[in-house]
Formats: sequence, C-alpha cells, structure tokens
Amino acid sequence: MSGPHESGAFAALRGQLQEAATAFAGGPDALEGILLGMVDDVDRAVREPLEIFPVCHHSPASATAMARRLREKQPKVVYLELCEDMAPLLTELRNCRLPVAVQAFAGDVDGFPQAWAPLSVVAPVTEVSAEYQAIAYALDTPGVELVLVDRSADHVFQWDTGGEQVREAAAEDTGPPAETETEAEAALHGEAVGVGIGDLRPRFAELEEHLLRHGKVRHWSEWWHQYVEVPLGDSAADHDTYRQVMFLIGSLFRRLAPGDGARVRVDEDRERYMWTRMREHLTATGTDPADCLYVCGAFHAASRVEESGLHGTDTYPISPRTATTWQYGLIPSSHAAIEAQFGLAAGSVSIASTEWAKSLRRTRVQPYRLAGQAGTKKSPAKKAAAAKTSAAKPRGRQAAVPAPESATADRLSGFLRRPPVLDGLDEAELLGWSVDIVRAARRNGYLASTADAIAVFETSVLLAGMRDRAKPTPYDFQDAAVTCIEKDAVPGRRDVRRLVEIMMGGDRIGQVGYDALPPLARDVHDRLAPLGLKLQQRGMQRALMDMASRPELRACSDVLWMLRRLMPHGAARPIMGERRLGERSIQESWDLALGTHQRALIELGYEGVSIEQVLEQRLRRDAYGPQTTTATVLAAVEDATLYLRSRRLADELGTHALKVLATERSVDGAPEVLRRVRGLLAYYRTSEPVLPPWIESFVKTGYAHYCTLLPVAFRDEDATVGQVAAMLGFLFSMESLALSLGCDRAQLELAVAQSHPEEPAKTALLWAAQVRLGTLSRAELRGRCDALLDNPLVVPAYPRYLSGFVHALEPVPGLADVVVEAVSNAFGRLPDAVLLPWLPLLITTLRSGAAELAPLLIREAGRIFPGRLAALDAWIPPWRTPPAPPAGRRTQSAGNGRQGAALLPAHPAACDAVAELLGCTQGWTRADVPPPPGTGVGLLAVHPAACDAVADLLGCDGAWAASGSSPSGAALATRHPATAKALESLLTST
Repeated sequence: MSGPHESGAFAALRGQLQEAATAFAGGPDALEGILLGMVDDVDRAVREPLEIFPVCHHSPASATAMARRLREKQPKVVYLELCEDMAPLLTELRNCRLPVAVQAFAGDVDGFPQAWAPLSVVAPVTEVSAEYQAIAYALDTPGVELVLVDRSADHVFQWDTGGEQVREAAAEDTGPPAETETEAEAALHGEAVGVGIGDLRPRFAELEEHLLRHGKVRHWSEWWHQYVEVPLGDSAADHDTYRQVMFLIGSLFRRLAPGDGARVRVDEDRERYMWTRMREHLTATGTDPADCLYVCGAFHAASRVEESGLHGTDTYPISPRTATTWQYGLIPSSHAAIEAQFGLAAGSVSIASTEWAKSLRRTRVQPYRLAGQAGTKKSPAKKAAAAKTSAAKPRGRQAAVPAPESATADRLSGFLRRPPVLDGLDEAELLGWSVDIVRAARRNGYLASTADAIAVFETSVLLAGMRDRAKPTPYDFQDAAVTCIEKDAVPGRRDVRRLVEIMMGGDRIGQVGYDALPPLARDVHDRLAPLGLKLQQRGMQRALMDMASRPELRACSDVLWMLRRLMPHGAARPIMGERRLGERSIQESWDLALGTHQRALIELGYEGVSIEQVLEQRLRRDAYGPQTTTATVLAAVEDATLYLRSRRLADELGTHALKVLATERSVDGAPEVLRRVRGLLAYYRTSEPVLPPWIESFVKTGYAHYCTLLPVAFRDEDATVGQVAAMLGFLFSMESLALSLGCDRAQLELAVAQSHPEEPAKTALLWAAQVRLGTLSRAELRGRCDALLDNPLVVPAYPRYLSGFVHALEPVPGLADVVVEAVSNAFGRLPDAVLLPWLPLLITTLRSGAAELAPLLIREAGRIFPGRLAALDAWIPPWRTPPAPPAGRRTQSAGNGRQGAALLPAHPAACDAVAELLGCTQGWTRADVPPPPGTGVGLLAVHPAACDAVADLLGCDGAWAASGSSPSGAALATRHPATAKALESLLTST
C-alpha cells in the first residue's frame, strides 16, 4: 500500500499546518508531528478501498449522513462495529419500541472469577443513531447482508479491561436504591458493561478542559452539539466533507490520548479483531470491497495498527471463547440510561432526538425504519408520499454507485477555513419554548407567569450572545429557564432543568414487544391474562382478585407471589392478602408494575423457561452457597413449601439444613432458626399425618448441638443475649419432642450447670433457665432480685438484668409475673435521685434488645394491675400479699365421727375385694377382739401418716374420726371414712 505522503491531495493542508506549527512552536517539534500525523491518518482512511464510515454514537449528524449515504451507495454488505454474537437478536428490534438495548448475560461463569458474576453487556440502540439506520437498511433491503465484526461479549471480559469495568460498575452501584424518577430511569441497564459505536470523547483531560473553556460551554455534550453537530448537520456538508472531518476528530483524540496502556491496547486489539473478521468474510464470500460499507466509531476509523485495511497483515490470532454460557435478549432502555452509561450530560440524548427531527425536516432526508417498528407510525400524508416514492423507484436493488474520483479530494481545508454559519434567530421557536416551559412549571407547582416567559426569552438571547452564538441552543434555553423560574425549593417532583428535558422530547423509555420476549416472560404474561390488565404498559396497575367467586385466579395468585419473591421490590406488591404456611387468602389486591420492571422480568428468562424452574434454582443456590447458614437453608425450605408446594424439594433442603447445622460453631442465626423451625413444626403438625423424618432429625441434632454450645455462648462476648435466649427457647420448646426421639435431659441440665456468664443480662437469663429446670425456686429468684436493688453498686446495671429477664420470656414465658414484679419493685423502691438518671437507660435497653417481647410483658402487667385508677390506691400487689397458712387437720365432732364408720360393714364387698387382691386370707376381725401384733390394722394405728397421704392423693379432706380405742377392721372406717368410700367407688368401677 502506498504511503500517505505520496498523495498530493492534502499537500496544501500539510503545508499550512507545518507553517502554523513553526509559527506557534518556533520550529519543528511534537506539535508538527501531531498535526501532520492527523493529516496522514485522514489521507490513509480516505484512500482505503473498503469505504469506512466514521460515526459518533447517538449523533443526529451521523444518523443523517448515514441515511443519505445508504440511499446513494446501496451497499451489498454492511460491516458494523457491534459484538458479533448479538447478530441473531437484531431482527427482533422491529417488535420493540426504541430505545432498547441488546444484552448478553451470563449468570454462571466458567473461565472468569466468580466475583465477577453475573456478567452483562448491553448495546443500546436508538432511532437517533447511525447504527440503527444501518441495521434497518440491511434487514429490510433484499440481498443485503449485515455482518457484526466487533469482539464477542465473552472477549469483552476476557481482555484485561473487562475485569476493571466489572469492578467499576459494581463500585458505582454501591449507593442507595433509586428514589427519584430520573434515577430509576437511569438504572435501566443495571450493572451491565456498555458497548457502543463511536465513543468519541477526548481522553486527554487538559484538552477537554481547554475545549470547554474556550467554547464557553459547561460539558462535552454541549461542545459537541455546538461545534460538530451544527456544522455537520448543515445541508451544505456533503458526504466527503463529513467523512474527512470525522476522521480528523478521531485522529486528534487518538493522538492526544494519555498513556493509558491497558485501554489503548484494548482499542488496538478491537481494531485488529474487526479487520481480521472483515478480511475473513471477504475471502469466504468473494464480495467486491466496493460494494461494502464499514461503519465504526471515528476513533477506530483513524487506526494505525498494521492489521488495519484490506492489505493489512493477517498475523492477529483470535483467542477462543471460554466455556461460559451466554444468554441473549433485548431489554428496555431510556435516554437517561444511555446518558448514565456513557457519561453524557443529562438531557443530551433527548435534545439529540429533537435535533434529529429538525434535521430531517430541513435536509429532507428519508430515514430508514424497520418494517412494523413499534412507535413509528406514519401519518396518512407521509404514507402516501412514501408509496409514491417507492412506486417511482425501479423494483429490485439498485446497482452500487461507484465512488467518484473527488472522494479523495481535500475537503478539510475548505471546511476549516469556512467561517461558522450564523443561523438567524428563530423567534417563533424560542417563543414557543418559553411559553411551554412556563406552562409546564405552573403545572408542577411553580408560581410562573407571562413575565417569566418574557424573561426566559430575553435571557436565552443574552446568554447566546455572551457565548458568541447568534442563535440560542437548547442548552442556553435550559440555563435561562433555570435562572428565571427556579426558586429556592422545588415545589413538586421535578425541577426546572428536568422540565426542560421533558419539553425537549422527554426521557423516552423503550419497550420490548411480546414477540421479542424470552419464553419465561411470555409465559408470565399468558398466565396473568385472566386479570385483564395491560401488563406491558409502564406504571402501576391495580389487580383485584376474588378467588372464592373465580377459582381460576388462584393460579394468577401463585404466579404473583413467585414474582414478588424473584423480582425487585415494586414489581408485584400485595396490598391485601398474605401467604403464610398453612394459610391461603380468598381475596387479594396487588399493585403491579411489570412494564416498569420489564428488564428484570427479561433477565429472569435467562435463568430458565418458567418461574418455577428459576425459583427452584435460586433456592438451591441459596441453600448450597459457600456462605450459607442454617437459617438460610430453613428459609429456602419454607419458600419451597410456600410457593412451590414441593415436598420433594423441601425434604432435600431440610436434610441439607441438618448437615449445615452440624458444622456451625456460632449462634448468630439462632433466633432465625428458632422462628423458622417453630413455623415449620406447626405447619407439619397440622397438615401432615406424621412429621417428616428430616425435621425429627433436625430437632434431635439441634438439641444436642445447642446443649454443647450453650456454656460457650454464655461466656462469649460476641454472642448477644437475644441469641442465647433463642438457644434456650429451642431447647425448652423442643424438649418434649427431643426426649421422645431419644435425647437425654441430663445434657441440658449439665449445660446449664456449666454456664457461668459475666454479663448482667446473661446472668438473669441463666437464672430464668434454672427456674425452668427446677434448680432455682421462684422465691430464691425474687430474693436475688431484691438483693440487686439493695446493693447500690449494682443498681446502675439493673436495667441490663431486666433486659435479660425480658429476653427470658422467650424460653420461659411463665416468668412474666416475676419480670413485672422486678420492674415494679425498681420503681417502688429506688429514690428519684437514682431512678430518674436510670430510667432512660432502662427504656433504651428494653427498646433495642427486647422490643418484640414487650407485648407479652405489657399483657401480664395489665392482668396484674387494676384496670381503674381509683382502685390503685387500695390495691396490694400479689407479691406483697402474705401467704395463706396451710390447711391443718381438724378433728371432726363426735356427732360426725361415725359418718363414715358404717361404710365397711354396710359394704363388705369392697374390703373383701381388696383383701383378695392383696392375698390376705384373714377374715373379718371382731370388734371385741384385739388385733394380733403386726397386722395391717396395727400398722395403720402405728403409722397414721400413710392414711393421711392416701387421703391427700385421693382428694379426701375428711379428718380423723373420734371413736373408741379398738383398732379393729371396723375402726378403719371410723378413722378414714372418706378414704374407705373412695376405695369402694374405685373397686366397684373396676
């Protein structure tokens, strides 16, 4: 290939730049090399046999020039700078309303660090972009092939900068969730790495600062609009001028890029990759390069790598892809999301959309649109004009127009010497803007008037004059509106700057059509069809479901509950109704925003073909993850039962929870484990004939596990009192089931005996456990509490003791009266000088550590204390009431002593049956004959306590009868008439 200096097309421009460099720098130096190198880059790109079309992403000037060039040249092959593995999705763009983004997604990685997962790459597409014009032309024109030549999504992360982009995206997403409307729309792409065509921005910070300062603009988007878009968008700027100017800008930014070795190396590798793919395609198909068009960013168009061009070297090896499985789809995008993804100024894409519409009207260029494209309906007049145009054209594809000889002529010199075109002030347009912004401000709560509209108009003209512009740009108008209308506070949701963006076209949000959705998303829409809602529309919609009258809505309810579990908050929010273990609502009300969260629904489709499959996969991932805990696995068991009603999956995850519990050495998740195990036990006891084997084993293992950890947890400073209370709650509440399964209660008794806490709260908790086990009486516990109040050194720590007692209500709820007594004694006995400083500590301690147990304490206090204020003065606390004396044995009167004496003689069968049962062969003893020594009657006389014990056991309150001294058999009835009667009833019943 001939060198660029052999061409004389740009000889005059080289001479002028060389003279300028000598004048400015005083001689040949780096400046001369940069300026002449830029001309060489332009010359080389212009002379390339394969026509290169440089673009800038989301540029109206590039889109207009692309549409004009496509209609002139009619290329057979269009090479496009876009990830080559995204090609199959481009045909689905016709089923979407732009803007949307083509996405490559990988949830499970193989060949990349696990910390990078999930991987996501998005390429946004808007109608105001040159790439969309090329795609629409290639897909709707017969015989035209569209070839994507950029690196694949896998190579985006293979190359070094991929990991840096992932980490940067994750670091940028550490803030709070989006709260405002703009933030929510800007987050449509999530953490995805953005790829686009024509990322054209100075990488030399000093250069960008210099351009902004001398251009009298605030940000790069405004500079590009003023000094590139407006001149190139003029109808006088032909195709050759456009190409050479874009080549020059790309070369300038490339040569003034800082020494970021990694980024420069990736850019050069992309250029080698793309040229290698294009040469491979040309060789395989035999296509004439003159019938092809290469669409790429202006930065890459001025490439200087050896592999660039059709005659470049073929020494670049393309590495194979990793084993990562990639999923592809379309997700909704928005102007705000594109601006946030590529660092553009807020509202710049909306302003570009407005300028695109004005450019089409001014230049009369007919753009390309995909047939059936949603959101691009033509008016009847336009349809008729388009029909006449298509009828006038010959059928079939026109032959390619060869490039004229003047294509390589120097157009830069004339463009650079030409003074800027001063557009006259369009007063009608500016007046319309001023009136519209005042109307929008009044609707949003601003006190704006006609005077403000006049002020905005005049200020826009003034700002444009101060910035050396004859015509106010949308950015000048935005600054003027903020200056004249904005107040100290924003009265509504949107400020004036946001209102101007909306007025200029708004933050248009795209939508993926039903036919372009993945199978899972289509399945969700089909299953929710009985609701009769337009779920693809953005915004909130209310769904009312009465399952009693319409049983078919139960299936919709199941889908909505699973979506609530899988999708972000706000996508499906229940207003009325709940789903808990063992409970099903008969009426439900939902707020649905599936259209707003369409991206999340589409990404669910990358994980499976149904939401049941995705939910099962996520539950398994949560349960078998490296950082999983017993509480996490039990939560997965509960969700599997609640949403999927899968006994198989619940048993599998429950068995795994048993293994995880056995390996845990901390008690951090004890409260959550206790809550979930109680709920699952209650559910299985009411819905299953027998408990599942895994939960029996879990209770048995958990009993032994927590008994082992209990002494350590009492001494561990990191273990909170709530966690220790949850352990005791598990042990005491599951004790009966654990003992029936073979556990030994001695384990718990030994664990409590070996516990020696030092913290006051844990000490109180240990006392409560001892009361529950019976090793400490309530009287002793009350004595210890009184001793604490009597000790002035312990009084400041008394709130922490109370906190422990309140937490003890979890494992020992029967101590509620003792806790109420302890609190009441503190208020009753402590002086104000001690109580008042101590009271805030008590309140904060109970609120922070035992807020969920306060209702139980309040209910017990309400039961103990009087309900009326008048009765409070005469009320005596139960713990101050003296105990009643024990009921003594009183001797019955002689008149009543013989009340039960006639029972045995009257009913001898009772004594005969007892005697026969006990093997006694002696007969009845006569009253006048003393009993022989050692007989049963004599034993009763010697040991009367035995009869007393039997009487208490049988509930007989009769006393000893006063009778004669003969201890005969008849005297038994005299001594214990009630006992004899009870025995007679017992034996008669048997």
